[in-house]
Amino acid sequence: MISPRLVTYAIDGATRYGAVVDDGIVDLSTRFGKDYPTLREVIAADALSKLADDAARRSPDHALDAITWLPPIPAPEKIICIGVNYPDRNAEYKDGQDAPKYPSMFMRTPRSFVGHDAPLVRPHASPQLDYEGEVVLVIGKPGRHIKESAALDHIGALTLCNEGSVRDWLRHAKFNVTQGKNFDASGSLGPWIVPYSNEAQIADIRLTTRVNGELRQDDRTSRLIFPFRYLISYISTFTTLVPGDIIVTGTPTGAGARFDPPRYLKPGDVVEVEAEGIGLLHNGVIDEAA
Repeated sequence: MISPRLVTYAIDGATRYGAVVDDGIVDLSTRFGKDYPTLREVIAADALSKLADDAARRSPDHALDAITWLPPIPAPEKIICIGVNYPDRNAEYKDGQDAPKYPSMFMRTPRSFVGHDAPLVRPHASPQLDYEGEVVLVIGKPGRHIKESAALDHIGALTLCNEGSVRDWLRHAKFNVTQGKNFDASGSLGPWIVPYSNEAQIADIRLTTRVNGELRQDDRTSRLIFPFRYLISYISTFTTLVPGDIIVTGTPTGAGARFDPPRYLKPGDVVEVEAEGIGLLHNGVIDEAA
């Protein structure tokens, strides 16, 4: 059975949300927009399944090729990204250090992401645009000081991320990577969200990244250094998590920077991030406009 797939999209100059059914989109925003202006409010009301059930009884309002895909959660309060969260990724650094005691993390801005099928933009400032395929948790229930035992109850949905990075700009400062992680349109989110149901859904997801059809990254969430329960508990210790918050949970080994010589993205490349039970996030690459 295919999991419900809920999307945010643009058509005829308007931003809407809906569900993917068969080969089209059911426009749910025209039916439920008064109660839930965006998917953030749908998640906060724990209404994802309600809307998905409604969509399953309807015929599509739009063809898939008639819409522009947008990141599924509009204007999230927080986008929190986790670094070095797969064992082989830690080994890539070749610094002889064991896995870290606490997770590395940084924030990204919504403007640094595009949606499914939109091009990633290689900036004027650097040719070192790189890919990082990741599984994303979307928070569904607010909380602070969340216990690990209850952490998964706070997940509302799942999606995918290409957490695109501009590698030389990651090293501009001594202690932070913010600059290289926030170039406009350097990463992507989507194509949709799928509602979270139970731990078995996320315990051992296979996550892959392909560039021009070549497999570059391949790992499973069962191998995470900091599992999903821990991440939610740890993050909620210093900040209140709210519905629609996004946690980008880490990328496997195999990013372009780790090849010799490095294999950075260039215009015309196609990147596909895929995860079992979630979907496939597809983006081309272009240069920043003059």
